[in-house]
Amino acid sequence: MATLLTTEERSTLPALGETGWGAVPDRDAIRKVWKFKSFSEAWAFMTRAALAAEKLNHHPEWSNKYNVVDVTLVTHDCNGLSALDITLAKQMDKFAGAAEVVHNHSEPISCLCESRANRIA
Repeated sequence: MATLLTTEERSTLPALGETGWGAVPDRDAIRKVWKFKSFSEAWAFMTRAALAAEKLNHHPEWSNKYNVVDVTLVTHDCNGLSALDITLAKQMDKFAGAAEVVHNHSEPISCLCESRANRIA
């Protein structure tokens, strides 16, 4: 069973913050949203991340809308952040490559097809 990160281990989290991971309000979890150039790039990212998650036996909470992938990491076994979350976050950052990181999670996030539709309307 995984254990919660200690206060000392949590001191490594600001480095994740620099890459766009942020605390989830009212949860001991982290979240990041990426915008890829296309649906196929988003899907390829999710495929690589799924394979890494399976190897770790640690699976993200995530959603995908066209080119946008929204990920929350939390270890359900210990109901909070564990080393598994940090490991998977770092792997996902590598897989995402040059994808745009959405830093403001409080605003609605439009996918590429919605952005195109709004320009046409």
